[in-house]
Amino acid sequence: MKAPVLPEPVLPNQPKTMKDFQEDTEKAKSSGDWKAVHDFYLTTFDSFPELNAAFKKDATTSFNTIEDSGINAKFVNAVYDALLNTPQDIQKTVLKGIINSLLREWKGPRTKDDLRAYFILLQNPQFNNTSTYVIYAHLLRQIATLVEADHHFLVHWFKKLSQKRFKQLVERLLQFISLRLFPAKPEEFPPITKCSWWIPSASKVLSLLNTANSLVHPPLIPYTDFYNSTLDHIDLMEEYHTWQSFGNSHRFSFCQYPFVISIAAKKIIIQRDSEQQMISIARQSLVDKVSRRQRPDMNMLFLNMKVRRTHLVSDSLDELTRKRADLKKKLKVTFVGEAGLDMGGLTKEWFLLLIRQIFHPDYGMFTYHKDSHCHWFSSFKCDNYSEFRLVGILMGLAVYNSITLDIRFPPCCYKKLLSPPIIPSDQNTPVGICSVTTDDLCQIMPELAHGLSELLSYEGNVEEDFYSTFQVFQEEFGIIKSYNLKPGGDKIPVTNQNRKEYVQLYVDFLLNKSIYKQFAAFYYGFHSVCASNALMLLRPEEVEILVCGSPELDMHALQRSTQYDGYAKTDLTIRYFWDVVLGFPLDLQKKLLHFTTGSDRVPVGGMADLNFKISKNETSTNWLPVAHTCFNQLCLPPYKSKKDLKQKLIIGISNSEGFGLE
Repeated sequence: MKAPVLPEPVLPNQPKTMKDFQEDTEKAKSSGDWKAVHDFYLTTFDSFPELNAAFKKDATTSFNTIEDSGINAKFVNAVYDALLNTPQDIQKTVLKGIINSLLREWKGPRTKDDLRAYFILLQNPQFNNTSTYVIYAHLLRQIATLVEADHHFLVHWFKKLSQKRFKQLVERLLQFISLRLFPAKPEEFPPITKCSWWIPSASKVLSLLNTANSLVHPPLIPYTDFYNSTLDHIDLMEEYHTWQSFGNSHRFSFCQYPFVISIAAKKIIIQRDSEQQMISIARQSLVDKVSRRQRPDMNMLFLNMKVRRTHLVSDSLDELTRKRADLKKKLKVTFVGEAGLDMGGLTKEWFLLLIRQIFHPDYGMFTYHKDSHCHWFSSFKCDNYSEFRLVGILMGLAVYNSITLDIRFPPCCYKKLLSPPIIPSDQNTPVGICSVTTDDLCQIMPELAHGLSELLSYEGNVEEDFYSTFQVFQEEFGIIKSYNLKPGGDKIPVTNQNRKEYVQLYVDFLLNKSIYKQFAAFYYGFHSVCASNALMLLRPEEVEILVCGSPELDMHALQRSTQYDGYAKTDLTIRYFWDVVLGFPLDLQKKLLHFTTGSDRVPVGGMADLNFKISKNETSTNWLPVAHTCFNQLCLPPYKSKKDLKQKLIIGISNSEGFGLE
């Protein structure tokens, strides 16, 4: 992508070096005479050419590449770090200079020196202060309205910033948006009608920083640092409907910039969208019944699952296939031959039992990789892939019905699940295929990925020493089968010249081609439930958190939200319990969570969403604690000492595999 090359203007002479500036600043601090420092700031911030003269590494070099902005970053940092400690008149001088230069540079195409000036001005710490927001907004608008080729340069320059400076830019923009939405002093800003472009401009500049962050591996800051929690308090459904109606056209919506919307807010959007779809489908069922003069039945408002424990998978598959039109209704589960209303516990038990059965190694659908502690799709060919569709439906129902599943898929699975995020209208379009690398393979089969990386970096003769071809082998039911990675692959040797292609084709074969039918069934199952445009707002990592919960544990938050039955929170047994649990290492805390809830992860809404309960178990204190995972309930005997409680609790939570479900 190339911007039109404009002649660079001749820069004014700027003799000051960083050392000169620092010496002047030190002298001013001790003598109180700030004239030299004032003159420097006055000249430097007076115009775009002066900014370049001061901070360009070499005034005679054009620096027209995306790789090097040509700016002396250390000097820029030193000048900005000193600025906030200078007298007020100097700080005002800088702002006046910026106003003049922004007004002056408004017309005509941009040179690379102009882009450098924008890049420097954006880092000004004065823009943390709300009194400068009018100037800041104009700077953001000019950057936001640059042509795409200019944005391309800025993105690549942003990614070269230090983590500290990059994070400051992001936080400053997020704060600007928050305070424009909810000003502490509304009179400080122009009326919202006169500055409706403020937030769209800031969001566009944030998107450049987000793009820059995604180009760096590992990213400069976590993607969650772009979340703006203030947006949790606005009418998100209005934002969503605006985006649905107008897309990315002239009507602004935060949904155009989903990276700023927190996972909690996205979950609300998905749930509300789901609820609206549920209500609309249930209403249609009701209308159909009434129009046929039939008596409405409350059961028609739900997805009613009737299953036998002894035939759990086949019954579930039959029910979901028969009731395909009801998938978006609220889920209710009944176990045949058992009394009991489903108040949520039976639904959770159905999920737990089904997941446990389907993912069991003997079942053959998924392979568990011990090195990476995750499941992956079995590549064995079969006549019917409907059970993979069932797993997809289960995941979709879990998101729809706010159930956290104890599933361990690698991140690459969620990337494939969003490829594309909406089912394509053309049924011949491939689904679940995404670009994959050895990094993705490493998350599933680290040893194989390591071997392929060594092949890429091998310094000897690959063809003679490895003696490989573009043919790979897989064992299926005890029989070794061969597959060509490209036509005639068995006749093409792997060499130093073509090894990159070999590795790419091999990884693509393992993660895409060899499991295409299995994953496509899984993809269609998930999207048959979660057919919502809201999925387009999600990153793969966020889909994983919606399905499986977050790995971040906060046991203090769990303590604050725990309910008690038969105990009071001041009882000695309960005080012992929290002393012990808060002192546990992370692995034991995770085991406790898994023992009591069926998963060692936390729902999107945090620990409070677990509705965790501790009940008094009036049995002998020789007994171990018991858990009702379907209700997130721990039954605790009234142990008389902290030592006894700790010992029994550790035994209970460490040996519960296969027994924890009640």
